[in-house]
Amino acid sequence: MGFMLKKLIGYFIQPLPFALALMLAGGLLVLVRRAPRLRRWLFGGGFVWLLLLGNSWIGAQLVRPLEAQFPPIPELPPGVPVPAALAACRFVAVLGSGHADAPGFSANNELSPPALARIVEGVRLLRALPEARLIVSGPGLPGHATHAEILSRTAIAFGVAPDRITRIETARDTEDESVELRRLTGTAQVALVTSAVHMPRAVALCRHAGVRVLACPADFTAPPNTMESFSDDFSWDVRALERSSSAVRERLGGLWVWLRGKTTPAPELTGG
Repeated sequence: MGFMLKKLIGYFIQPLPFALALMLAGGLLVLVRRAPRLRRWLFGGGFVWLLLLGNSWIGAQLVRPLEAQFPPIPELPPGVPVPAALAACRFVAVLGSGHADAPGFSANNELSPPALARIVEGVRLLRALPEARLIVSGPGLPGHATHAEILSRTAIAFGVAPDRITRIETARDTEDESVELRRLTGTAQVALVTSAVHMPRAVALCRHAGVRVLACPADFTAPPNTMESFSDDFSWDVRALERSSSAVRERLGGLWVWLRGKTTPAPELTGG
């Protein structure tokens, strides 16, 4: 019950649902002809909120500070030594995102764009770490394939041997995943793969659980782009709203983690 309540609250404080709720409340007051000043504030506030967070420049500015906290793993050309921090990893853990249950589709085509970006990065790293195991995570609905299974099937299609893959199929959120990762990996170094915007919260939770992680972000939504033009800052689109929504969700999630004291690494990670 608590988990579903958290998800419900988290959904309605997202930019689009929140703005629509304000505008709907203002519209209802118009219908009942009550509180003319309040209805103007509600409707106007919802519209301005949507206008701001749907702007490309604002969306990018909100998401970039989160995505920039951990650098991406660079190209790993054959024959070139793997960076020492990555070479020390014995596991590559790909956190869950989402997928569609679409019979007849290949596993990779069932994955959401963030999930596909994550598993592609995970497989790329695994190819540079021949002794490492791949851990994929994500639950599913009763009677349907779990998200971990879809990720696993995608990895196999990309050339990963099935016996190198471990699934986490019961973890419902990042906090649950961090606990399961600690159980599976012990004190071994883990290359943690998730969306760049989600990485700060994921790293905090994993380190609090005692997992030794190397951040390996994927799915960058607003990377530095030298080809951007000034006119791009004055555009409004769904992509910008998605960026803003991700930034709001992660900041609220990070605040919730901080309020519960989950940002402090476990003693063995701090030398205590």
